[in-house]
Amino acid sequence: MAEPAKSSPLSELCSALPSLPLRLQEVGRFVAANDYDATTRSMRDLAAEAGADPAAFTRLAKAIGYSGWEELRAALTEARRPPQTAPFSGRAKSRRPGPNADVTLVADKLEAEAAGLPRIPAQSIADAARVLHGAKRIWIAGYRSCRSVAELLNYELRLFRPDQVQIVGGSGPDDLDLGAFRPGEAVIVVGFMPYTHASVRVAQAAYRAGATLIAIADSVTAPMAEGADHVLLFEAASPPGFFPSLTGAIAIAQSLAAVTFSLGGAAAKKRLQDVEARLAAASTYVSEKG
Repeated sequence: MAEPAKSSPLSELCSALPSLPLRLQEVGRFVAANDYDATTRSMRDLAAEAGADPAAFTRLAKAIGYSGWEELRAALTEARRPPQTAPFSGRAKSRRPGPNADVTLVADKLEAEAAGLPRIPAQSIADAARVLHGAKRIWIAGYRSCRSVAELLNYELRLFRPDQVQIVGGSGPDDLDLGAFRPGEAVIVVGFMPYTHASVRVAQAAYRAGATLIAIADSVTAPMAEGADHVLLFEAASPPGFFPSLTGAIAIAQSLAAVTFSLGGAAAKKRLQDVEARLAAASTYVSEKG
């Protein structure tokens, strides 16, 4: 006889709500309505938005059979994961055919992408940028689709820090760079579920070396965010479409570059002007007059 399917943590939560004290019911309804935020934001942030005591989230988790909030959050995170064998096709949703179905999909996706940006915590990015400003060297790692985010951040930072920024594995095997991490340096790792083993190896090497680890990730429970000094969260899973969104990760990367440049003051501006002069001398860009 087959074992009955295990209910989801959200189902468990909703079923338990009527039997909970009134205040825990309020916290429980908040978690149920904001289950993505519950998997990506700290308990303190959630409590502030819900107008509740952070300890109420721990009491809620224990009331429905979990050892604490972290175990409940891990269960909520796991429940959101598509099967590992189909991380992209598992996201695909059948949509009702119609003359404007394609336009509707585009509009829905753009709306979801835009809605996720205001939820990126600006203070966390500013704190990480201060680390980059003071770092002796900045290493950036992004694999597969996240390579584009890493390349963009590398390009922007090198415009005013040309000798202190490097892509992990950009000039040779990754393991050579992993052994080069040092204290006083910053290592940025970009990733979202499904996470690559390579991103986890980079994060672990940074941690072991005593470098400052900055994770740009879709969840605080991402394996490449474990032990990170700064976790910058973006929403990858919410927009429609078969592939997760990188819009938030790109916005974080560009914000990091902008704030790091601003902190650099006149020296950063002078280095940027020097780079621009070299680009102009090499006729890198098409002349508007040409």
